This record gives sequence, C-alpha cells and structure tokens, in this order.
Amino acid sequence: MTDHQRPAGMDDTTVEALGKLSSALETTDRARGHLHSFHQLTGKADFELDEAVALFRKAGHDALADRIQQDLIGRNVIPGHWTFQIIEEYDDTYWTEFRTVERAARDELAGGRRHLFEAELKERRRTHGKAGHEAR
Repeated sequence: MTDHQRPAGMDDTTVEALGKLSSALETTDRARGHLHSFHQLTGKADFELDEAVALFRKAGHDALADRIQQDLIGRNVIPGHWTFQIIEEYDDTYWTEFRTVERAARDELAGGRRHLFEAELKERRRTHGKAGHEAR
C-alpha cells in the first residue's frame, strides 16, 4: 500500500511541512463550519424576531414592534452582506484557494498522497500485532 507512504527520497522536513499545511487546511475547514453555524444561528434569530414582533403587537407595544420590524428583521450583518454572502466570499476568495494550494503542494511533492505525516505517526504509535491497532 503506497497511498500513505512517502515517495522515495522525500525528507522528514518536507513530510512535516506537508503535515502542517494539511493541518492548517483542516483548521480553515473548521472555521468554515463556524461560518455555517453563524449563518444558521443568525437566520434563526431573524425568524425569532417575527415571533417577538407579533407578541409585542399583541401586548400593545406597536412602536417597539415597528422598530424591530424596520431596524432588525432582514438587516445586513455587515454592510451589504447577509451571512450567506460572507460564506460565499470566504469560499471564493480564501477557502477554495487554500484547498488549491494544499493540493498542488501534495501533487508536486508527494505524488498527491495525503496525510503522510499522520500515517507515519500512526505507524510509530500503534502496537503491531494487536487487535484494533492494524495499519489498515
């Protein structure tokens, strides 16, 4: 199995550098996930405002209901952007390029192989011959 074995002649520092690059990409994936959470939570809050407005109106607080309706519901979270647009910008200007660079580095230096650093770490840390510690 060569999917997770370093190409002949690849040095330890290159394996470590590819591992750091991969780890950084994983961190951006997590950040992207938090953007999706931000998007969903903000959208949920916006719809909850509809309920608050209805309850304020029912309680006779029309001026406050009007203010919430006009000033908060549907408001941009940053100038010109709803949360989905922030995600799109992140994807288009940063995350996609990050993935492209990481893939290019793997293709150029490791023949496209992924997680070489982690595979070697697994090989060093597992107990050979023990159930649950198999290489594959």
